[in-house]
Amino acid sequence: MKATNPGRRQCLHSTFKWGSGWLLLTLLPACKRAVQQAGAQEPGSETTCVLDGMVLKDFPGPKAQIHYAEGAPDFYCDLIELFAELLAPEQKRAPAAVFVQDMAKTDWDHPVANWIDAKTAFYVTGSRKRGSMGPTFGSFASMQDAEKFSQKEGGKVMRFDQITPAMVNLTGGVVNDTSMSR
Repeated sequence: MKATNPGRRQCLHSTFKWGSGWLLLTLLPACKRAVQQAGAQEPGSETTCVLDGMVLKDFPGPKAQIHYAEGAPDFYCDLIELFAELLAPEQKRAPAAVFVQDMAKTDWDHPVANWIDAKTAFYVTGSRKRGSMGPTFGSFASMQDAEKFSQKEGGKVMRFDQITPAMVNLTGGVVNDTSMSR
């Protein structure tokens, strides 16, 4: 019968345990990057807004989507709703990715595709253009396109981090907008 060395077995067990732990720690950031790098999804003909159930394709203006680490993305029929959700003090889920449409490359009345990273986009606030909920923001991949839109439709060009909760209060202009059909 062969003698075993309990000290060596303990050492191997500890080495395996540490090695497994390091492997997991190494893979976790890769998993997080995979979620963050997930691309935007084009909404289908029946895709609805997570907040109000409106069918996205039935309304004008830029749409948005939030991807979290788990589950399907949340879609928004209007950028005011997107920012109201992101800037809500009770919002604790960190988005893995947020996308909006580049309105320089898609039709305002029937927007499709042309998704860009919301955090790097340029936004035009206060323009004459209407979205699904009335007044909304325009989103653009380039400052030049945002400025061109602003000169034509009015409004002010802003960056993602310049938009405040007061600018996206859903009890203000959108709720009281009378231009929407009844």
